[in-house]
Amino acid sequence: MDARAIISAIRRKKTPADAELAWFANGLATGAVSDAQAGAFAMAVCLNGLSDAGRVSLTKGMRDSGDVLHWDLPGPVLDKHSTGGVGDCVSLILAPILAACGVYVPMISGRGLGHTGGTLDKLEAIPGLSVDVNEAKLRQITCDVGCTIVSATGQIAPADKRLYAIRDVTATVESVDLITASILAKKLAAGLEGLILDVKCGSGAFMKTPDDARVLARALTDASNGAGCKTESLITDMNAPLAPALGNALEVAVCMEVLSGNIAAAPRLYELTVSLCERLLAMRGITDAKIQITTAISSGAAMEKFSQMVAALGGPPDMADDWHTHLPKAPIVKPVRAPIAGHVAAINGEALGLAVVTLGGGRRVETDKINPSVGFTDMIGLGQAVAKNDPLCMVHAATDAQAAAASAAVQGAITIGDPVPPGPLIIERIT
Repeated sequence: MDARAIISAIRRKKTPADAELAWFANGLATGAVSDAQAGAFAMAVCLNGLSDAGRVSLTKGMRDSGDVLHWDLPGPVLDKHSTGGVGDCVSLILAPILAACGVYVPMISGRGLGHTGGTLDKLEAIPGLSVDVNEAKLRQITCDVGCTIVSATGQIAPADKRLYAIRDVTATVESVDLITASILAKKLAAGLEGLILDVKCGSGAFMKTPDDARVLARALTDASNGAGCKTESLITDMNAPLAPALGNALEVAVCMEVLSGNIAAAPRLYELTVSLCERLLAMRGITDAKIQITTAISSGAAMEKFSQMVAALGGPPDMADDWHTHLPKAPIVKPVRAPIAGHVAAINGEALGLAVVTLGGGRRVETDKINPSVGFTDMIGLGQAVAKNDPLCMVHAATDAQAAAASAAVQGAITIGDPVPPGPLIIERIT
């Protein structure tokens, strides 16, 4: 086969055959496809798109470009993926809940991207914990504990790693076809039997409108089902942070509160986590999903699963009992005051996420070192009344200067005006 012929076909708005896209994906992994050809391919797809069948073919080809895990376990192998937002730490609660319900969750996750936090960065706020494990360790922890959250090995979907780097420097990141294949290649390489996708929209998401989110959700759902994995999507609201905390260790602390049974600490986070768990279990024919989920938390079983996973990844063995002590804390904690009275009419989630990055809680470039202790807690919610000088949130910072800059960013990100009731958290389900 010839890379030039495949690129030419897409340029002429024709979809290459399944075997051709599989060959091209393998060529990305082996080096048979050059950087110039990869860039031309990405641009052709970005401009002209792929058909539904082509999107499935590219997804399967990228999935099969490296190792694909196969399981022989006494329960279903399931997972979820979020398209990213602020205060989104669902995975840290969802995975141990599912494990406590008899599900196996080999979750391959990512690091922070732009204004959104990364699940791996949040986990690594726990001292000693490392998410970089080989396939044997991933298998062992998944089998022994029931869940593990780790980074992709070099053998998982190597075509995606190569193409993603090319997309970053060729201004083709926003292609729905390439986004779909990139997300699903890594997820499906984990050998899943079912997948739930949390496609976010709003000020704190990459997709700002429900229509844009719906296009991506449909593409992801259809491609994943077409590749042989039972999949649904929820379109969810990200016009406000999902959890009342932003920042790696601070979000872990909120998750520990929820796993401890303190649901009131983060009601929106809990609601979405339960909904995602319910849909996954329902996809496997489990009719008493809600009872199993609430029991997993109230009995302490989900917390025990989380603690076991943390210990297996090198973290402290007593995380369930002593998490307050283990999580790092910023030296400066100050309230951010409301400049005027009124109601919270809008929250710019992207601006809040970028404020966490400026505090040192995220990366501007790949080599930046993260300060896991910084961020915001006690974040005010949409529609809430506020008096002048009331706290909008608490800022956790390394220096007074950083705290002052972050406070100004929060005040600029929160619009105070007439009361506006928040919309529904779950906007739509795509099957």
